[in-house]
Amino acid sequence: MPKTWFITGASSGLGLEMTQQLLAQGHKVIATLRRPGTLAQLEQEYRERLDIVQLDLVKPESITAAVEGAFQRHGQIDVIVSNAGYGLFGAAEELANDQIDQQIATNLTGSIHLIRAALPLLRRQGGGRIVQVSSEGGQIAYPGFSLYHATKWGIEGFVEAVAQEVAPFGIDFIIAEPGPTGTNFGANLVHATPMDAYDETPAGAVRRAISDRSFEIRGDAARTVAAIISAAESATPPLRLTLGSTAYSSISQALSARLSALEAQRKVANSADRQDL
Repeated sequence: MPKTWFITGASSGLGLEMTQQLLAQGHKVIATLRRPGTLAQLEQEYRERLDIVQLDLVKPESITAAVEGAFQRHGQIDVIVSNAGYGLFGAAEELANDQIDQQIATNLTGSIHLIRAALPLLRRQGGGRIVQVSSEGGQIAYPGFSLYHATKWGIEGFVEAVAQEVAPFGIDFIIAEPGPTGTNFGANLVHATPMDAYDETPAGAVRRAISDRSFEIRGDAARTVAAIISAAESATPPLRLTLGSTAYSSISQALSARLSALEAQRKVANSADRQDL
């Protein structure tokens, strides 16, 4: 059955691919973007089923207006996709204060405001589904991406808590965790001014891999989006959806290492309990 989807960051990358696939399948899409005009061709082709809305994630009032207006126009929205975001690259010491603030405002607090704006409206209609696009970077970390990881680990913790809060209202979540995928993410990376001190460090090595394009990208954007759509349409989707062999391998290794380290601390962990219980 056709559904109505609300997607942020629909002008490029996974958001654009999702918008195209959903429209081709007969769904309605409310596509949000910061700059009008970037979806003009799709708007001509799917005028009856594509609603383009201007939204800036760093402006909470813009988010609230866009979400409330979409519900007023369409009556019901089945799936909210929090997709918009970008990557900031640089060793933590290299980052400028305004770069840090912009990364957090876009990827973390922007997604939080979007979800909070949608919750009362989803409650009112009796339920719905929210897809938060994170990445493997919400479970692992690469040197040079500290602020990007801070936003992804942060939004995953937020969603995991909120999912428990709103489950009684018929609202559930999917956290999509793609690995490196063939989109324009790399081209849109914001780079901090490099410091010579980091040239021969892990952060410098990743910088060179990005620059010379030796950083392996195995994920396919169309297949990744198709898997997210399939999960969002299933009756009981997983809370976390790992996408791509790189993501599966890296997250599996990270979780196994953390579990092993935790088991090694069992004795000291238990020693911190009160002894009078």
